[in-house]
Amino acid sequence: MFRKLGLLIVTIGLVFPVAAADKPGSISGYVHSANGVPQMGALVEVLGSAARTLKVVSDENGFYSAVGLLPGNYNVRVSAPSFLPSERDRVGLRAGASVIVNLTLNTLFQAIQLAPMRGPADEDDWKWVLRSVANRPILRVLEESSPTVASSSEQDNHELKGTLSFVAGSPSEGFGSASDVSTGFSVERSIFSSGTVAVRGNVGYGGGSPAAVLRASYTHKMDNGSQPQVAFTMRRLAAPDINLHSAALQALSLTTSDDITLGDILELKFGSEIQTIQFMGRVTAFRPFGSADVHLSPNTIVEYRYATSQPDSRMDKGFDTAPADLSESGPHVSIAGFSPALERAHHHELSVSRRVGKNNLQMAVYSDRVADPALTGVGDFAAENAEVLPDLYSGTFTYRGRELSTRGLRVVLQRKLSSDVTATLDYGYGGVLDLAKDDLRLEDARESIVIRDRHSLAAKVSGTVPRAGTRWVASYRWISGQALTPVDMFNASAGQSDPYLNIFFRQPIPGTSFLPGHVDALIDVRNLLAQGYVPLMGQDKHTVYLVQSARSVRGGVAFTF
Repeated sequence: MFRKLGLLIVTIGLVFPVAAADKPGSISGYVHSANGVPQMGALVEVLGSAARTLKVVSDENGFYSAVGLLPGNYNVRVSAPSFLPSERDRVGLRAGASVIVNLTLNTLFQAIQLAPMRGPADEDDWKWVLRSVANRPILRVLEESSPTVASSSEQDNHELKGTLSFVAGSPSEGFGSASDVSTGFSVERSIFSSGTVAVRGNVGYGGGSPAAVLRASYTHKMDNGSQPQVAFTMRRLAAPDINLHSAALQALSLTTSDDITLGDILELKFGSEIQTIQFMGRVTAFRPFGSADVHLSPNTIVEYRYATSQPDSRMDKGFDTAPADLSESGPHVSIAGFSPALERAHHHELSVSRRVGKNNLQMAVYSDRVADPALTGVGDFAAENAEVLPDLYSGTFTYRGRELSTRGLRVVLQRKLSSDVTATLDYGYGGVLDLAKDDLRLEDARESIVIRDRHSLAAKVSGTVPRAGTRWVASYRWISGQALTPVDMFNASAGQSDPYLNIFFRQPIPGTSFLPGHVDALIDVRNLLAQGYVPLMGQDKHTVYLVQSARSVRGGVAFTF
């Protein structure tokens, strides 16, 4: 009997290792450019020891995944138009394991002129799920595996790198919009191997005195993976074309932020911003922000987020010519009877995100309170008006609304249709500002503003043209009735999109001998059909409009060195 039992144990001991050895694993990670921009449509080749090559393409967040790989050593190679190929050799894969390999693509100019320095590996691998603005991967322990990280120089610092852009067209967001013609720039330099000093700015032209933004920041990468940052921002906007004393807006901002990961379960990101604003007087504002993510499993995250400013969608598109300051175009100011006020917002959100195969699903509930909201309008004024702040460049203006206090919910579904195309559906429900009646004069509209519940449904499709490298995003957001503000103003998920029809293109341009580096042409069209305009009678008997999003067209070129 004991002899038979011993024979059975030996047989099981021999069968289990053989079965485990055949269990497939996976290699996945993110593809970024040297300045941290996710690269969609990059071709990733995983070459095995048996001369078998598996090819996958990165998605809109730069994420790729090669699954069903047998144990062994692999070489991982990535290539994309306008970039030099990058490769990681001898990536070891154990049975049933999942290995994270983050890859960076460099331009020829960077490879020749810039001396890379060794930096710490990425600390993230998962935040791409339903977070369009997230491009920092979190290392997560996957089930039945002991993952290792083999990161190329995605976070490798270079001695010096920079960007330069030239843009025509205003974003048409009321007073405080970027200039109709502007130049944006950024310069980064690594110091002490773990720190980065950056200077970014945007200078506009036309309309009298120029509008300008200048931001300086220092980021330090800690051994535990956190990256505390301190930034100082200065901004000056040209005065509106009305007779106001000291109407030019000048703002100073000091921002600090940090993130902490506790084990494999909890991730905290937090910070604060102190703003000092000079506009027909002086006002100081304190704006904290933060989020807490609880990883219930490798595919499920519960997140609480607190925000005091609306998210910036242009950075997700790579449209890095937007003002590099207090959240895209802040601070938001308005006047009523020549009395200025600063918009103050509070957003609380609780969400659950889950990844199931090629599908990403998010459900969220939120609570918003916005005091002295700065509404956007379209129209020109022949004489000075005590109720509006006109924009010098776009024919839009800012009008003060009544306080918005609402609760709502959001459901987002994202699916990868192919290696080059991703589709997203976003349903939202919540309160918006609206007018209680029609045929109002502009100066009387504020007293007739009410809060109404509205439904919204958005569809967004994005992708990359394989050989040309063209990146495109098309979206349409429908709302169930008239509204002066969007539903779910602080939406930062993958379903985030501007109201109505919007189109974005980014086209790489082949480099030349006299233009080293990476060159892109960009065009961004918002509310192409000019929908959602609510008419009002202006003071000079001309019709003006309040809008959720004004129609605008911006385009230009961006150089990355």
